[in-house]
Amino acid sequence: MEKDLSNYRKNYQKKALTENNVPENPMELFQQWFYEVEKFSGDTEINAMTLATVEAGGRPKNRIVLLKKYTWEGFIFYTNYESDKGKAIDANPSVCLSFFWQAMERQVIITGTAEKIAKNLSDGYFESRPEGSKLGAWASAQSRVVPSREYLDNRLADMEHRFTDKEIPRPLHWGGFLVKPERIEFWQGRPNRMHDRICYELQKNFEWKSTRLAP
Repeated sequence: MEKDLSNYRKNYQKKALTENNVPENPMELFQQWFYEVEKFSGDTEINAMTLATVEAGGRPKNRIVLLKKYTWEGFIFYTNYESDKGKAIDANPSVCLSFFWQAMERQVIITGTAEKIAKNLSDGYFESRPEGSKLGAWASAQSRVVPSREYLDNRLADMEHRFTDKEIPRPLHWGGFLVKPERIEFWQGRPNRMHDRICYELQKNFEWKSTRLAP
């Protein structure tokens, strides 16, 4: 099988990113970009991000997860702690997050350290989830081999029966991770592949230093 993709080309020209229009703290710029993309993209799932972890043997693995909150501290998402990504983070908390907002010709790449959030915060978010999502967290042993789709459907039916007319608590194996950023790169597409790349790095005094990178 072979397919030549060399003619897939696009000239990026919607925005610019210069040193004189970026704040001192990268979280302010992330919030600005998120709001702009949200306004421009409408119903698009702009909180979808790629999470990269280091698996056993040093192999990288990435997958799409959903950002559920960001604060001055960092970026929060939720998962099954016993999943592949949960186990990988437990063994090596160094992770990378990336957003690709095609409509605005933008990327954000975040490297940092992941840690579990407080149990009460996971409880609060779990309580806000739709009932079906709560049941799914109980029914699915995420990342494990299962015999069939029917098995999964039966597991969900079992959970529906188990929690009939009952409050659905958060499973102890399910909760949130906070990714504390140490490096954040903002990438803005520009004409002729001369893209704007502004990189923030956290210093030992907990202040951020920004630099421009060649495209």
